[in-house]
Amino acid sequence: MNETESIGSADLRFLLTIRQHGSLASAARALGLTPSAVSQRLRHLERRLDTRLIDRTARRLRFSEEGTLLCERGTELIAQFDALQETLRTRRGGLVGTLKVNAPFGFGRRYLAPVVADFQRANPEVAVTLILSEQALTGSPERYDVIVHIGELRDSNLVGHLIAPNARFACAAPALLKRYGEPQTPDDLARLPCIVLHENDEDASLWQFSKGKARLSVRVPSKLGCNDGDTVRHWACEGRGVILRSEWDVADDLRRGALRRLLPAWKAPDADVIALTHHRAGLPQRTRAFMQYLQSRFRPNPPWRQS
Repeated sequence: MNETESIGSADLRFLLTIRQHGSLASAARALGLTPSAVSQRLRHLERRLDTRLIDRTARRLRFSEEGTLLCERGTELIAQFDALQETLRTRRGGLVGTLKVNAPFGFGRRYLAPVVADFQRANPEVAVTLILSEQALTGSPERYDVIVHIGELRDSNLVGHLIAPNARFACAAPALLKRYGEPQTPDDLARLPCIVLHENDEDASLWQFSKGKARLSVRVPSKLGCNDGDTVRHWACEGRGVILRSEWDVADDLRRGALRRLLPAWKAPDADVIALTHHRAGLPQRTRAFMQYLQSRFRPNPPWRQS
């Protein structure tokens, strides 16, 4: 490759930014440039390489075979280059670089946001971005360095690291139990109004329990449902129905008596808090340090198990 065909790390980062944001306009905002400046830079890069990298005639940007190859190989090269730079800077003292973290809305607001802020304050040369969403694994998980996930992990190439234990409880308000009576077995839930949480494409009204070797799956009746955990919990506290929720979400309501745990002899499947990364080995030092910091804040007992 001669001088007119050379491509540097800045060019690769430029292409990867376009791919990440899906349009030249969005990439321009991320880069702090005008759309025309981005278009001009892309044309200049294509002239230097003498090849078409992106088809701009389609409604959505479509990378050519060469553009796709540059992005795929470029991702690896940029990661290696950044890791090398970080190693050199870290030897001079302190963590550096950027860290992008994804977490679910409810858990992220209540428990993770303070941890992220404290980590950044302790490491002022690390720029941390916390993105709260509910579907990180079905979107573009490669955008994040760490994804905090609650519950079972299905069909993923990501590596899971345990952060904290988290059980799930069937709960209801005392006022509702006064009207309907307290269930003695999971089957009794079929006679109680229940509230379901729609998340992770799960069968929301099929609740599973175990007691020793016994296993029960109960189809609960539900006239109320929502995709927001806080709303579901508030409805339960108002006495509108039974919920099956994570321990981290209902621990405070159980302690103050707004909710009562049902069927304590029966166990619902755990939904442990895990952190997902793209690799187990070769993680940047800032990512490893953040993972260790997370674990130190949630172990040996997570906040929801502290009185």
